[in-house]
Amino acid sequence: MNNAMRILIFLLITLSVNAQEMPLASLYDDVEFKMELITEPKFQETEYLITDFGAKGDGQFKNTEAFHKAFAKAFSQGGGTVVVPEGIWYTGPITLKSNINLHLKQGALILFSDQFDDYPLVETSYEGLKSARSTSPINALGAKNIAITGKGIIDGNGGAWRPVKKSKMTQHQWNALVASGGVLSDNKSVWYPDEAALKGSKSDLSDWTIEQLQTVRSFLRPVMVSLVDCENILLDGPTFQNSPAWNIHPLMSKNIIVRNLTVRNPWYAQNGDGLDLESCENVLVYNNTFDVGDDAICIKSGKNEDGRKRNMPTQNVIIKNNTVYHGHGGFVVGSEMSGGVSKIHISHCNFIGTDTGLRFKSTRGRGGVVEQIYISHIYMNEIKTDAIRFNLYYGGQAPDLSNDLAENTEDRDVPEVTIETPSFKDIYISDITSVKAHKSGFFMGLPEMNIQNVSIKNSLFHGEEGFTLIDTDQVYFDNVQIEATEAPMQLHNTKNLVLEQLHFLSEESTNIQISGAKTKNIRLKYSGATQDYQIKSGVESSEITVK
Repeated sequence: MNNAMRILIFLLITLSVNAQEMPLASLYDDVEFKMELITEPKFQETEYLITDFGAKGDGQFKNTEAFHKAFAKAFSQGGGTVVVPEGIWYTGPITLKSNINLHLKQGALILFSDQFDDYPLVETSYEGLKSARSTSPINALGAKNIAITGKGIIDGNGGAWRPVKKSKMTQHQWNALVASGGVLSDNKSVWYPDEAALKGSKSDLSDWTIEQLQTVRSFLRPVMVSLVDCENILLDGPTFQNSPAWNIHPLMSKNIIVRNLTVRNPWYAQNGDGLDLESCENVLVYNNTFDVGDDAICIKSGKNEDGRKRNMPTQNVIIKNNTVYHGHGGFVVGSEMSGGVSKIHISHCNFIGTDTGLRFKSTRGRGGVVEQIYISHIYMNEIKTDAIRFNLYYGGQAPDLSNDLAENTEDRDVPEVTIETPSFKDIYISDITSVKAHKSGFFMGLPEMNIQNVSIKNSLFHGEEGFTLIDTDQVYFDNVQIEATEAPMQLHNTKNLVLEQLHFLSEESTNIQISGAKTKNIRLKYSGATQDYQIKSGVESSEITVK
């Protein structure tokens, strides 16, 4: 072979590789931080059809052993693809193994068992804390080069596990649920699947032994897909639905691709999150659809002391081209963020009818730093509460805002800043369109640790109410249009704020209300500012600059 031929072959191979990588490589365009290029896991061509291991797709035969045998055989041969053909494949838990792709053909439905005895307790982490939980329907520990692909459906049979609040159902739905069995809480407002789940809900389990926890196993609901300490993960194509608790939970894992998924839960699903990335790094999340019962795309890193000891931030994450329908939040950080969160890019997503759009939450005791978050080209419609929400009192005692802000926040006890104080800073938001939200934005920092260095640029917000900022420092609005029927902009104990090219379309005579004795250095740089703000008690007029 002459040199010219060698060069030609080399060029053809290079072009082929580049063509394969281009869809992934293009995701890195316009990302604000450097991040290594993630490559897809590769598998041996050998296929292992689960029917060859005794599986039956009649929806009744329990295929736990057949899945186990198929994975064991593939693993012993160096990997390959375990194939699930069309049919209903009823089964207990499936444990993924290194170098194996679980592939669901069109028409395949993996339906997990509703028998609690199929899911023995294991030590893991849930909601950011070390915990014993029932075994996850799909699980992996320390696996490398794994995938779940195809066009089939994975159903966690979560209705057998989840408590349900009466307030979240119609009367007809509630009557049918109660008639199906289970037990009710003492006040008859919550349904539980059995007495053990009710007992667990009423007990402090923090010092229970494994033997004691066995008595409330049905209360210890698992996440549906638990991937712990894994590397090189691909989730591509299937529908994941009806999870007992969270749907998909990569934990302490890296090099993850999540794409082309449909993630579903009933809107009333308690803890029915979509995707929870916890203490993970190097992640791509794109071209997915979420319609869930709790937060949709959620970033976490452990809770309180457990998270700080773990000290594994979630970082280097790109989230693009996703659609979220129902969910408590479209994109969420927290509240378990004690190990830190940094270098997150989210863009070109639609949130349609979510409770909140962009949601940041934490509370005293968490600690941790959330920083370098880049958000752009998010399109939100009919957000039920806040298009953007920062709440640093999540699950805690927030100040009473029902009356005048100044009357309810000036006498607060302000603790010292410690390792337990959460910090949110360096968050950059641009090119947002939010239509028909109840409120455009609500920022509530802590008096001892303000929300710091947040910018909102080139955006339009339409809703009943505008923005409320409490205990913030270095917030910057530039070229933002706010259409609100009431309360366009309320500022309280806000420091170093710049409002530049801010446009209001409202029925209020005064668009900006400023209060709080800690208010410092407010700079208004838009036309008509001299006639458009009101200073309330406690604010020094010298702290307001108009240009």
